[in-house]
Amino acid sequence: MTATGMKLKMRRRQKKETIMGVLFTLPAIIGFLAFSAGPMITSFILSFTNYSIIRPTEFIGFGNYSELFSGRDQFFYNSLKVTLLFVLMNVPVCIGTAFLIALILNSRNLRGLPFLRVAFYIPTIVPIIATAMIFMWMMSPDFGLFNAILRAFNLPGSKWIYAGNAVLPSLLLMTAWGSGNIMVVFLAGLQGIPRQLYESIYVDGGGVFTKFRHVTLPLLTPTIFFNMIMFLISSMQAFLQAYIMTQGGPNNATNFLVYYLYRVAFEFQEIGKATALGWILFLMIVIISALLFWSSKYWVVYGDE
Repeated sequence: MTATGMKLKMRRRQKKETIMGVLFTLPAIIGFLAFSAGPMITSFILSFTNYSIIRPTEFIGFGNYSELFSGRDQFFYNSLKVTLLFVLMNVPVCIGTAFLIALILNSRNLRGLPFLRVAFYIPTIVPIIATAMIFMWMMSPDFGLFNAILRAFNLPGSKWIYAGNAVLPSLLLMTAWGSGNIMVVFLAGLQGIPRQLYESIYVDGGGVFTKFRHVTLPLLTPTIFFNMIMFLISSMQAFLQAYIMTQGGPNNATNFLVYYLYRVAFEFQEIGKATALGWILFLMIVIISALLFWSSKYWVVYGDE
């Protein structure tokens, strides 16, 4: 066979492989265009309209964004503040709690280790609606379990989710209780650290703090970074806690952006404005995530560094 014939045969083979590859990935491509890219593009267009079920749709340009940022919407800046405050509280506390539990469960000398690992992970697989209902009962000011425990130690009770100054810490307590998925990721990272590194520090006379400072913490920074990104995105989209437990109250103290978006779309029937809120939230997540990625070069240590 001549060189030209071999080239033609290779081209036909490459073309056939390309067609087969496209055919095999076509269901995923169609699903992405139909259920992800298409709705995103549509919502972006609708954010520049006054789209509502109850009236004809008109193009209003940046009218929705202007109304939100100019202060004419009396709830937007409050929901923005509440969301960011919840993120600032939720991310470090829940990641710190999961990290501490993972350190404890990584011990080989701890008795009942399999049971404890399952016990700390089970809250993650409990539906959040069931979890919210249980915590609503436990946080009842009159007959809740938490106040009963406080009274048993002669401590003053709390109104928990029914008081504006206590509702966010109360929701934080529930979120930290269900941080078993983060704990599992930390536990996997801890078990991936080579044991010989700890042995080297032990031979050099280093203690527990030295091992943690020079081995555990640096080698877990990629895992910490991953959990921070994922939990940040999850916290920015907080919704079910407010929807089930507080309905945005008391006094709009839990009127998170996603919950306010839901109210604007389905209670006030301002769907165009709700899509604008969605895109504002999306840009906030992108900007904060980009800042975290930029900062990671200063504190995240990878194995080849």
